[in-house]
Amino acid sequence: MTNRIYPPTERSTVRRSSKLADYDREVVHAILDEGLVAHVGFVADGKPFVIPMAYARVDEMIYLHGAAVSRIMRTLGSGVDACLAVTHLDGLVLARSAFHHSMNYRSVVVFGQAALVEEEDAKREALRALTEHLAPGRWEIARQPSAAELAGTLVLAITIAEASAKIRSGGPVDHADDYALPVWAGVVPLKLTMEAPLPDSQLVEGVSFTGLLLP
Repeated sequence: MTNRIYPPTERSTVRRSSKLADYDREVVHAILDEGLVAHVGFVADGKPFVIPMAYARVDEMIYLHGAAVSRIMRTLGSGVDACLAVTHLDGLVLARSAFHHSMNYRSVVVFGQAALVEEEDAKREALRALTEHLAPGRWEIARQPSAAELAGTLVLAITIAEASAKIRSGGPVDHADDYALPVWAGVVPLKLTMEAPLPDSQLVEGVSFTGLLLP
């Protein structure tokens, strides 16, 4: 039976503001599933890199993809240590003192090594998951990848084994003496919103917007 939590490791243990940490699998999965962009960090040739990438989670696996000629993908696919981070900014926390301003957020950090997905059916399934994560409903409507497109694409899988979430919510926490100051304090909520779609200028006549399950 799968553990309910990801056991904290030397790398995944949250040390700063540890009371905000959460290692629950459902919490980690929910934060990953809501995100669209992950920042992937690794070291190549002795130099650090952090790259924003689309991703998708399927069970305990995170999938990434990119051009087969990409140095980034080839480096990650070689099995180097990698770190993947996803963050949702939920609000600006404005305190009475500048020192205690903060942010409300939900974040996940995953540590591990990426493995190449080479079997064709598994590769197609991973690309389907990536497409559906970004735009639910599009995979069945859009043209499927050709053999040449599959050959030119690398798909990587990172197993979620070392992971932690960190979450801050609520209002500002000021010094006791500052509560009497005539300064507004509270939270300015933030959220990512989807706006009306903008049609491409070369759409075939009569084609309507479909294949994206809007919330």
